[in-house]
Amino acid sequence: MGESHQSKVTTPLPREGLGVGSVGSAGSVGSVGSVGSAGSVGSVGSDCYLTILSPSSAQYTEKRSKFLAFAFPVSTVEEVKELVEAHAKKYYDARHVCYAYMLGHERLVFRANDNGEPSGTAGKPILGQINSNELTDVLIIVVRYFGGVKLGTSGLIQAYKTAAAEAIAAATIIEKTVDERIIVAFEYTLMNQVMRIVKEEEPAILSQEFDNDCQMTLAIRASLMPRLRDRLEKVDGLRIL
Repeated sequence: MGESHQSKVTTPLPREGLGVGSVGSAGSVGSVGSVGSAGSVGSVGSDCYLTILSPSSAQYTEKRSKFLAFAFPVSTVEEVKELVEAHAKKYYDARHVCYAYMLGHERLVFRANDNGEPSGTAGKPILGQINSNELTDVLIIVVRYFGGVKLGTSGLIQAYKTAAAEAIAAATIIEKTVDERIIVAFEYTLMNQVMRIVKEEEPAILSQEFDNDCQMTLAIRASLMPRLRDRLEKVDGLRIL
């Protein structure tokens, strides 16, 4: 049994906040549902999470300093490194290439990088916007071209926060569920019983083999798995692999 993910789409208004979780590991996997109207993001359940559907970008200018913000859906630290390196190379003439990311449906793997800006003035406000929107599996990079006027600590914080918020506002946010997988084997004579359960519980059929001996791989939202498993276990002769 493993994990996968399903998704539905919403577009939120950025909210304020700089919450940060504890460091750890995370992992999981998902599919897309319907598009929703704009609105603020609410809390999601323990077996679902929010991320972005595709890359987005925005530009913000403050006292002639130009801030180019880019948001990317990512799932590994390796992806993050590649994107950051590519942007550092592309915008080699910029003063700073700052970023923050959050990974995993439990939102435990994250990092914020100031890239030479005063400590806490760039990466942390970028990460704050990721947290404010309750996002994960996302990387936001903000490239700064210095305009000749110093912004000061509070000015930098506000500029990076605003740039990140605008990149998120330009993105399509999707809700993904954390799914669990189950593999079942049974004789063909049990097909009707098994398919009745599948029809009523509505798991995704990831694979199926029908012969004298049949096998199916099913996936369903983690909170719904106990009921599905319980019903399958009651089919006499069915084996859960």
